[in-house]
Amino acid sequence: SGVMETSNDQLLIGVQNYLEKAAQNLKPIVPIKFCISSRTDSGVHALCNSAHLDIQRPPGKPAFKEKQLICCLNYHLKDEPIRILKAHRVTDSFHARFSALSRTYIYRLLVGCAHHSEIPVFERDLCWAPLGSYLNVPAMQDAAQFLLGTHDFSTFRSLNSETPFQSPVRTILQADIQLSSGFLSHHYEHRRLEFWEVKFRGRSFLYRQVRRMVGALVAVGQGKLTPHHIKELLERKDSRAFPSYAMAPASGLFLKSVEY
Repeated sequence: SGVMETSNDQLLIGVQNYLEKAAQNLKPIVPIKFCISSRTDSGVHALCNSAHLDIQRPPGKPAFKEKQLICCLNYHLKDEPIRILKAHRVTDSFHARFSALSRTYIYRLLVGCAHHSEIPVFERDLCWAPLGSYLNVPAMQDAAQFLLGTHDFSTFRSLNSETPFQSPVRTILQADIQLSSGFLSHHYEHRRLEFWEVKFRGRSFLYRQVRRMVGALVAVGQGKLTPHHIKELLERKDSRAFPSYAMAPASGLFLKSVEY
């Protein structure tokens, strides 16, 4: 349902809601708020997101140790697919979102399915299987080079309430496409399915920027666009110029890590 907190009148519940509910079991003086680094959308996964929080304990109570925090929060999150992996004490000046040096996303593609019913059951909602049995990966790799560096990514962002207040200029530090593996895929090699990972690393990303970049690269792999079309889309600097068929679904996207 997305990582950010949702209000009481919304049907879907965000990851932040579950985290803060679990944190109330620490019995703080002031309700604990999580400030989350990367605001992933509904349907997007995180292998490792990060957040900062302040805990005010009653007078005389010692500060929690990192291991205590991890065990307590995970105990109260046990029914949800959410886990605390690490905890670190940080300075008051640290901010989970604004102190980040870079963020790394991977997008998982499955090639070789003629129909979505052919996606392995263990991979459902964990990858995107564009229709067709082939992607021209070298052409996609050529196209990805146009995305590297600092550009106005207006064409590659979806519009939302923050659009008027955000600069569309972003820097892509890494854009790779590599052969990968699927869950237990070595047991069904006869099916001739290929998994590929598209990796992007940058300080920050615009709303749905990664999904648009992946979708455009897949369109290149399918022959709907040429690598040079990616350069032309960048130069248009207009979100309305983005091909409507080229938005990658949320299910294949994973926030891999946040670097500090």
